[in-house]
Amino acid sequence: MIENDMNSLKESIVAYASFAAKMIEESIVGLVEKDEKILSDIVSEYEARANNIEIEVEEKCIEFIAKYEPKARNLRTTLMIMKINNDLERIGDEAVNIAESALFLIKKPAVKKLIDIPRMADLAMGMMKDSINAFVKNDAILAREICMRDDLVDDLRDQIIRELITYMMQDPTTIERVLQIMRIARSLERVADLSTNFSEDVVFMSEGKVIKHYHEE
Repeated sequence: MIENDMNSLKESIVAYASFAAKMIEESIVGLVEKDEKILSDIVSEYEARANNIEIEVEEKCIEFIAKYEPKARNLRTTLMIMKINNDLERIGDEAVNIAESALFLIKKPAVKKLIDIPRMADLAMGMMKDSINAFVKNDAILAREICMRDDLVDDLRDQIIRELITYMMQDPTTIERVLQIMRIARSLERVADLSTNFSEDVVFMSEGKVIKHYHEE
């Protein structure tokens, strides 16, 4: 019985992760394709749905703990699911931030061709999806590899910001638009950071070892 309920919890968090990933992906699609409807849906309908899912998953976790008083691995897994649940809600918030900035940008002349932002989104979303796969498969090796990818996202963010600062210095009329693009880059960085958190939690669930804040040899 406990195994069935644990599997149900895992399925719930995987479904939530898929929805949060969809929010990020569609926010970037809306930006690139200048689709106001997609972006407006994320800000209005999607955010409310994501918040409701977060509450549902948290309630399931609390019920599981109350029912089984889990120990060791089951307890670590339940606590991890609760933490991922909270982080997914934050990823949903970042999707809304991206959509809000995109709604502003699609109505203005482009500062530059959007190449690096979609690339950064691909990297961040790859990390997010792989971190959920690592969770499902209890794959600590994959989880550790995902943690290493965070530097790639940070480097690309720095490159984007440096380039955008140059645009602002050359043409002050671009400042407001540039700040919105920077906001999008920082939101994608947060998605990568939170995916790294997932991966660190997978290592904790699998090995009972905390790797957060530590650089391993």
